[in-house]
Amino acid sequence: MDNIKAVVSLGHEALGVTTGEQLTATKITAKALADLVEAGYQLIITHSNGPQVSMIHKAMTELHRIYIDYTPAPMCVCNAMSQGYVGYDIQNSFKTELMGRGISTPVSTILTQVTVDPYDEAFYAPTKAIGRNMSKEDADIEIKKGNFVREEAGNGYRRIIAAPKPIDIVEIDAIRALVDAGQEVICCGGGGIPVIQQGHVLKGASAVIEKDAIAGKLAADLKSDRLIILTSVPYVYKNFETPEEEPITKMNIAQAKEYIAAREFGEVDMLPKVEAAIEFLESNHNGSVLITSLSTVADALKGKAGTFITFE
Repeated sequence: MDNIKAVVSLGHEALGVTTGEQLTATKITAKALADLVEAGYQLIITHSNGPQVSMIHKAMTELHRIYIDYTPAPMCVCNAMSQGYVGYDIQNSFKTELMGRGISTPVSTILTQVTVDPYDEAFYAPTKAIGRNMSKEDADIEIKKGNFVREEAGNGYRRIIAAPKPIDIVEIDAIRALVDAGQEVICCGGGGIPVIQQGHVLKGASAVIEKDAIAGKLAADLKSDRLIILTSVPYVYKNFETPEEEPITKMNIAQAKEYIAAREFGEVDMLPKVEAAIEFLESNHNGSVLITSLSTVADALKGKAGTFITFE
């Protein structure tokens, strides 16, 4: 029987924040990924990069402030750096864990670009905080450059950037070729490097893409059997963090849309995950989605945890 082809989306919990935390976290994450491989899954892995890209952006900005001859890195370059850095740790930890279990399947990381619409409304109302905390004077300088900033109570100001919707995964054919060759693939890290198509040229965009949005699209484009979203909680919940909190173990996309209409899911955490599930299932009616935590994924595969979402 062929392996179950699954896109796995890793959240912040799977990666940590600092370089040391990330190295430790990816070793733990690799065990969960290897468990999936032993359970008969072939994995296409995407991941968050919020703390990592923010750290890189902050470091490059400070380098320019201290050494004026160094050019500050644009967001598209910071995104590329984070893809390589995070992919490196996941790839090595995952490959080491597989080899330790006698599994010699190749693991590859693909630097991935994703096109966005330059007229996406997100560019006119950015929401994603990035980089260092700034003084009012530094914030004014950013505004003069044409950048957006936001005041954060007690912490000065931070730059904010757009999170446009993904249009096309530029390297999808390369990803598909590696998947068809039986490899485990890491791609679309941090949502992908956002680029704008200008004729035959790809121009980097000052933005980030939601990792959940790209996970749903990636699963749809590859016609995956399953989308697995690993987050910080073992279930999707109704009435989350209230006395009436109740785990949702199963739902179809019609029920999911009803929950969305009732505003059951947090706009910045669970809602994007459920929306990604809907996008995938509307393209593959025979697929399924599992949303659970990294620590409970093994139990979820046995039906003892997690929220399963299907088309009907």
